[in-house]
Amino acid sequence: MPHAPAKPDYGIDAPGVIRNLLVIGLALLVLARFLPVLKIGSISLVLGPMALWTGLICVFQGMAMILYAKAGKFRHRDRVLAQINWTGNEAVLDVGTGRGLLLIGAARKLTTGKAMGIDIWSKADLSGNSMEKTLSNVELEGVSSRVEIRSEDATAMKFPDGTFDVVLSNLCIHNIRSRQGRDQACGEIFRVLKPGGRAIISDFKNTADYVKAFQSAQASASRGSPDFLHTFPPLRVVEVTKK
Repeated sequence: MPHAPAKPDYGIDAPGVIRNLLVIGLALLVLARFLPVLKIGSISLVLGPMALWTGLICVFQGMAMILYAKAGKFRHRDRVLAQINWTGNEAVLDVGTGRGLLLIGAARKLTTGKAMGIDIWSKADLSGNSMEKTLSNVELEGVSSRVEIRSEDATAMKFPDGTFDVVLSNLCIHNIRSRQGRDQACGEIFRVLKPGGRAIISDFKNTADYVKAFQSAQASASRGSPDFLHTFPPLRVVEVTKK
């Protein structure tokens, strides 16, 4: 029997978080049947229903994150890329490229342009995250001639000033633990953008800080509303234009 052709695999985002939500949620659902009423003075706490609802919320959140990883992030990618008026000759940078979802999507928009992806390949942030898996996806999607990938830190990029027409990033910058580090990453994105270049950054938290960091660098920056329909956690998109 012939083997089925290999398919690109873009992984599961935050696999540890999903595992914890599902394990805790299912445990609480089981425990809900056995927990007693707890009396504290004149107050009675009915622990069973509390555990039941908490467990249901945890399971819902875990399943919603899986649904985003399997379907929602592809629609989100398309909406992000649609915010750029592509000509085909752009130099593009994807910060925190992971297994190449945005990078490959951008490469499909290019003719003479080039898409660069950088990452530090944390498996806690994306299942199976590695340069090799990303390169495999690039090959399977047929965009190898328009893509380059490097191991590089978002807070200390080695690119010259004004290298890129477009910078993209999804669910990356929040993984930098300190506010100073996140501001530094925003500063690096601003630095490597060409004058008139655009950055589209989506994340589920700290987006107001990103806007402030870009505005302090004299860029035009704004953020949209959370997308509750297609993403979980709900993502906001920050749009930046370098003046």
